[in-house]
Amino acid sequence: MGLEEHEEDGIQPEDIIKALQGHVKEGYKFNPASPLIDSDPDFITEPRPDDKVHCLVSVVPAASISQMAEDVIQKMKTVRKKAVSLGIPHVVLMTKIDCLGPLVKKDLSQVYKSRKIKEKMEVCSQRLGPPIKCIFPVSNYYEESEINEKKDVLILYGIKGNCRIC
Repeated sequence: MGLEEHEEDGIQPEDIIKALQGHVKEGYKFNPASPLIDSDPDFITEPRPDDKVHCLVSVVPAASISQMAEDVIQKMKTVRKKAVSLGIPHVVLMTKIDCLGPLVKKDLSQVYKSRKIKEKMEVCSQRLGPPIKCIFPVSNYYEESEINEKKDVLILYGIKGNCRIC
């Protein structure tokens, strides 16, 4: 479950913000119809440092960033703004980059040479707010039965330690 256009279909931004602050117990099942309240048994009144989120990671399909509903974009911006105010870095994993064209589909090592991917990263930055250096293009495993080292490198690069620079 993520942020959805219709409130009844996804997590509320307020619940994500509570999770950022460490107020949500591990294993809590988010309920779009009933946001977490202070008196709920799954609400942590005094969060410890290890209860708090240390990096906000948004996952966005590359091909659909341009068509994402403005309501969803605004919710993402609300969460990002709060994360930044709390000193929590924000990175974006821009997925399904191999669906953007033949250059990258044929050879993932060309990802940073692709004009289409660069354009999508710029759109992502403009719409969601993080600088381009905090947007990491990755390719999903969905049809493969074998490990692909080039995919793994992109994924690892996107998640390994990059929250400190963003």
